[in-house]
Amino acid sequence: MNRLLAALTAPKPAPLPEPDEKLALGALMVRVAKSDHSYRFEEISRIDRLLSRLHGIGPIEAAKMRATCEKLERAAPDTDALARLIREAVPRPARIDALEAMWEVVLSDGERRDEEIAVVDAAQEALGLSDAENDSARARAQAELQ
Repeated sequence: MNRLLAALTAPKPAPLPEPDEKLALGALMVRVAKSDHSYRFEEISRIDRLLSRLHGIGPIEAAKMRATCEKLERAAPDTDALARLIREAVPRPARIDALEAMWEVVLSDGERRDEEIAVVDAAQEALGLSDAENDSARARAQAELQ
């Protein structure tokens, strides 16, 4: 009974922010990492480093941003909607950088899983990028991780 009363009187969680291209990319990186049902430390730390590098923020701000992105990823309807936010807001070179970031997440744990690649492929299409741009982004991500 006490748990029921506590649940009914608990403060409501703060509403999620409206996603912009930065949060959409973070949510896509989280989606890639979670797509194989194994959200590993290597993937989480890579996402934090990518958010820090891409947005010029410190590690604490990046971890907070990732936490918000995790919530957005759970609430987001589909990969296409997140990728369209990026496509509509940033020029092509920045969209290629976003794809490279997703590949870094895929490759960060040393295993390329079909589920992760499927999310990246869907994002590539929704970002309006070619297979050649995808291959180039993957190669740059591999070089970054070596």
